[in-house]
Parts: sequence; structure tokens; C-alpha cells
Amino acid sequence: MKVKKLVVVSMLSSIAFVLMLLNFPFPGLPDYLKIDFSDVPAIIAILIYGPLAGIAVEAIKNVLQYIIQGSMAGVPVGQVANFIAGTLFILPTAFLFKKLNSAKGLAVSLLLGTAAMTILMSILNYVLILPAYTWFLHSPALSDSALKTAVVAGILPFNMIKGIVITVVFSLIFIKLKPWIEQQRSAHIH
Repeated sequence: MKVKKLVVVSMLSSIAFVLMLLNFPFPGLPDYLKIDFSDVPAIIAILIYGPLAGIAVEAIKNVLQYIIQGSMAGVPVGQVANFIAGTLFILPTAFLFKKLNSAKGLAVSLLLGTAAMTILMSILNYVLILPAYTWFLHSPALSDSALKTAVVAGILPFNMIKGIVITVVFSLIFIKLKPWIEQQRSAHIH
């Protein structure tokens, strides 16, 4: 059973990596903020195997992305930010879906994940991530006003939109995948 879990998590990580490459900017937001659907396989991993599997998918896709594409900062600041954002987004599902085992419960947990990702990534971008980018790029530090503007006009709406879009897309996919996910989950439990 452990081999099957390893294979499934590896496959979901590979799919997540490919989905990460198929990204697109959202109109009206900075071009460096791109929406992708790479969190969908992590949600599937969480529903089947639990939180550690979802976190593993988030980690592996970002490691692969850094190895293959690198980072403009030279260090994986963007990948770390993506890992944190993805983990914040998917973790509420890991804990709430067990209690609210329905499509509605899934949507509620993903919307809570959206709220967690939006709020916490706004704070982390203000305090840590955006300053790290400027430091690693040897750029002048952003003023407090510029940081606030970047977060309020870019990061915050981006994460909210991304979370809502992924919630809607996954909720639609979940309707078709639910029997398979339940079959996989029951096979994993037994």
C-alpha cells in the first residue's frame, strides 16, 4: 500500500508541475502574478491520503519548477511563496472535509482556504516575501507605501481570485471525481 501511495503522490506531483507551467496572468493585476491550477492535484492528494500528501505535492511541484526553470532571484523565493500559498489554501480542506464530507463541505473548506491564503500571504508578502525579492535581486528596498500598494492592489486580490477560481474549478471536477476519490480513500484506509 505504501508503494501505491508513493506512486499516486508522485503522479499527482508531476501533474501539478505540468499544470504550474500552464499559467496565465489575470487582467488588471501585475504580470508576475499568474494563476495556475497546480493546487488541484494537491487537493486530490489531501482528500485521498491526508494533509502530508497534499503538502508533499505542493513541495515536489515547486522543487521541480525550481530545478527546471530556476528563479529570477537566483534563489527559490517564488517557489517558497507558492509552496506556502498552496499549503495555506489546501490545509483547511484536509481538516474540514472529514467533518463536512460533501460537495458543499468541500466548497466551504476551499473558501476558508482561500481566506487563509489571501490574508496570510498578504501579511507574508508585506513582511518577508517582497522584501526578500528586492534583496536577492539587489534592487532598492520598497518603501512602506510601495509595499502596501503592491500587497493591497496586487497580492491580496490575486490570492482571492486564484482561490475562488480554483474552488469553482475543483468543485466542478469533484462532482465527477468523487466516486474515484472515495474508492481510493477507502482502499487507503483499509
